[in-house]
Order: sequence, then structure tokens, then C-alpha cells
Amino acid sequence: MKRCVQIHPFWFCLSFILFFSCKEKNKIPSLESIGLINLKRGEVTWCGPPDGRFGTVEFETSCSVGGGKDFNLAMALLHSFEYDEAEKVFAKIIDQSPDCAMAYWGVAMSNYHPLWAPPSEAELEKGSRALAVARGLERIPRRESDYLEALSLFYEDWQNTDHRTRSMRFEKAMEKLYYTWPDDIEAAIYYSLALVAAADPADKTFTRQKKAHSILTSLYPNEPDHPGIVHYIIHSCDYPELAELALPAARKYMSIAPSSAHALHMPSHIFTRLGLWDECIQSNLVSAASAKCYAENAGLKGHWDEELHAMDYLVYAYLQKGENDLARQQLEYLNTIHEVSPTNFKVAYAFAAIPSRFVLENRLWNEAATLQLPKINFLWQDYPWQTAIVHFTRLLGNVHLGHLDSARLELAALEKIYDALMAKKETYNANQVLIQINSAKAWIQLQEGKNSEALRLMDMAAQMEDNTEKHPVTPGEVIPARELLGDMLLQVNQPGKALEAYEINLKRHPNRFNSLYGAGLAAAKSNNPEKAQSFYDLLTSVANPNRSERPELEKARSFLKRSDIK
Repeated sequence: MKRCVQIHPFWFCLSFILFFSCKEKNKIPSLESIGLINLKRGEVTWCGPPDGRFGTVEFETSCSVGGGKDFNLAMALLHSFEYDEAEKVFAKIIDQSPDCAMAYWGVAMSNYHPLWAPPSEAELEKGSRALAVARGLERIPRRESDYLEALSLFYEDWQNTDHRTRSMRFEKAMEKLYYTWPDDIEAAIYYSLALVAAADPADKTFTRQKKAHSILTSLYPNEPDHPGIVHYIIHSCDYPELAELALPAARKYMSIAPSSAHALHMPSHIFTRLGLWDECIQSNLVSAASAKCYAENAGLKGHWDEELHAMDYLVYAYLQKGENDLARQQLEYLNTIHEVSPTNFKVAYAFAAIPSRFVLENRLWNEAATLQLPKINFLWQDYPWQTAIVHFTRLLGNVHLGHLDSARLELAALEKIYDALMAKKETYNANQVLIQINSAKAWIQLQEGKNSEALRLMDMAAQMEDNTEKHPVTPGEVIPARELLGDMLLQVNQPGKALEAYEINLKRHPNRFNSLYGAGLAAAKSNNPEKAQSFYDLLTSVANPNRSERPELEKARSFLKRSDIK
């Protein structure tokens, strides 16, 4: 059979397979139904170790061909979110064994991507068609049927049911599968993934995430090289309150799946949460290089989205170390990129966030006020939340320059985006924009001399942000609302309250350059030199003394030199 696939055209071989499969009296999918799925096909592409190392997965299926090594490879790719490459392998299995029900499940899972943006209509169509073909097969073992039914609940009636409701359905179905098949490691792993995917960003008890973490850590001792276990441990703990729990997994994942650009990047989620900037930088340097290599090897038009994702985290880390020159190099490189594949929410986020972070963190108000959306191969109107970031950046720039009329125009743009997101019931994204709106109003009120109202609005924005988790795509807000509150309190000469705001922010965003400097400055102005020294000491240890020219760092060093405290 393998020889046939190599020598004869694909459809001839598939017809050959179908002819003999029919003699076994099994209901085999038609060529037309398989063709309608529009499967991605081709050789698996990767960079890194030449043997293609993605971790170890063992998953038994009833598939007669491709159900062993190929299926395990596809599952390993799936667990590191290498969705396109996973689908290629599942497609190969379908071509060889069109009655392999779990291969169709794999195609549908490759188009779900639970922790990223909701699937597009095309992806939902593909997943639905793949599952329909699988469910039409006969003699599917009960365990495999349970997998199909669970995932079908996510795709069912997708035209009329929102993404969160369908994700909740999948979670409940996977919970049932998990308890029905207690010895099935993959059932436990995918249930954990479903728990994290269905978690409410406003739930500060982290009930689902903690349950997922408990399941995954119980599996880890016997499966230390399973990519899904360590990957989802990281996701389950990607919160300030839980991040420390995932540090061992973060430091392990890169060695488990070094051929995956996403696996190389993912540890930086935890490194960012803990303020471990050197490890974050290293993680994203190798991830960005791997992603660039992948784009070249895969023949993509332009750059791969994973490269942009890594760059966002990389710039964030450089800025926290005060390494403006390296951050600017990334920004200048970003400006040379005009085409990315695929175009999606994280690409748009990187293009909006990277330049915004650079100018806001450095208080470059002239550059902030005139920041423009880059010209890229997608329509910005398709990404309103990301577009709002640039409007917010321009607004802060104009406010600090005293250009209130221009600031109000940007505020009106933010309010229009908020209304559009609410109309589409994108409540999470709308809430992120509302935080920006309240922050914007606060700074406009401050410029108008209405200090009490300004502080009330800024405190409201900070509380809203504290009660909502960041999106998994981003290393953090372009500038935290509570840090802005600290800045405002310093400006109205309330250093004691400013110090409190910075300290609270540092619990959620440890080792942030501007919060460390702000806390030191507020402590000094509050006649608390011991605390000032503590924060300035930490700032000078976090920042790179050989590469940073930030004036704040020099002021911190000057304070420490003058201090009589030993």
C-alpha cells in the first residue's frame, strides 16, 4: 500500500483502498465527502533538531493504518498547538485509512484551538464536516465514539451558539469522558485543556485552572516527556497568583519539544508573570528564530504569526530591563514586516502593542500622540480591540502634551469601538476597551484640573483591570491601569497613596521597570528612605547596567549613592 501511495496519483490510490475496504463490509466515506473537508496536506515542516522532536505521546486507536507512530506524532503536534502540521499528519492517516474515525477527530481538534481566538467560519465548517464523516462510520469503538461526541458538542449549531457556550459543552463532555475512561491519559489531558479553555476571566478563585493543574501534575511523574502535560500546566497557571507553581514545567517544556516554535515561546508566559526577564528574552529569541525558519521552510508568503507573537513578549521583556536599544531594534524590524501568514488576532495585537509599549513605557509623548497603525496585509477594522490600543496610546500622548481636543477625538474613537464590540457581544474585549476609556477620561479630567474626578475614574479603571485576567495572547497590558493610577497620584502630590498603588501593581506585575522606579520615587517623597532604597536596589538589579540608558535608572543610582543607609 505504501508503494502505491508513492507511485500512483492520490485519488487512484484512495479508490484502490476504498474498493478493498468495501469487501470488509464497513461503511467507507465517499471521495466527495473527504474532498469537502478541504484537508491540509504535505510533509511536516519544522525547525530545530533534525529528527523533529515534539515530545512523547502514546495514544491507542483502532485505525488499521497510520494509527501508531503517525497518530502519536499528530497528537504531539496538536499538544504544542502546531495545528497546521498536526492536520497534515491526520490528513495523511485519512488518505491511508479513510475509516480511521479518530483521524477526523484530530482534524476537527486542529481547527478548534481552545486557548486562542475562536475558530473562523471556515475552520468551523471544516471541523463540522470532518466530524460528520467520522460519525457516519460503522463499528467505532465506544471510547473513540465518546471522543467524537464530546468534540461534536463544541461544533454543534455553531452558526447560532456563541463560542463560550460551546466551549462549556465541550468541557462537560470531556469531564464525562474523563470519568468514564479513568485509565485514558489523553482523556485526562484534554479534560484539563477544556477546563482552562472554559475558565471565566473574571473568576478569581481559579477553580477550573486549579483542577486542571491538579490533574496534570498527578500525571507528570509517569509522563515527564508528554508535551501536553507541561504545556497545559503552564496555561493553567498563567496568572500572578499561580505562576510560581508552573515554573518547573516552564523550564522543562523547551527541552521536550524543541522543534516547536510555540513550545519554545510558551515558557515565557510564566517567566513574564514572575518577572524573570533574562529567561523570557532567551525563550523568545529562540522561538522567533524558529518561527522565522519555519516560514522559510514551509514556503509561507511573508512571516509566520508565531514570530510576531514571540516578538511581543521579547519587546516587553527588553523594556523591563531598560534595554531600549534592543527593544528599538525589534520595533525597527517590525516596521519592515508587511505580510504575515496567517493573519489573526495575535498578529494584529503584536502590530498594535509593540510600538505602543515602546513609546508609553518611555514616556515618548510626541511619538505616542502621532502613532499610526502600520500598513499590513489585513484590514484593521477586523480587529477593533487591537485598534483601540493605538487610539489609547495616541490619547495618552495628546493628554500629556496638553492637546485635549485631539485627546477627545481619540476618546470618541474608543467609545465607538466599545459600542461595536458590545453589539457583537464580545464582552471581554469590550471590557478591555472600557478600562482604557475610564483611564482616558481620568487623564483628561486631570488636565482640566478636576483632580477628584480624575482619581475616581482612574481608581475605577484599576479595579476593573484587577478583576479581569489578561488575554493569553499578551504578556500584559500595554500599560497597567494601577501603574497609571500611581503616576497620577504622584502628579497630584499624594506620594503615600502612589506608593500603595505601585506596590499593588508589582504583586501582579513583578519587576516592572516603571513601577519599581515609581515606587522608589513615591517612597522617597513620603519620607521613607528605607523603602526607596529597597525599590531602587531592585530596579538596578533588574535593569541591565551595561545596556540601559534610561534616565530613571541613573536617578535611582544617584539616590543610592547619596543614601546614608547601610
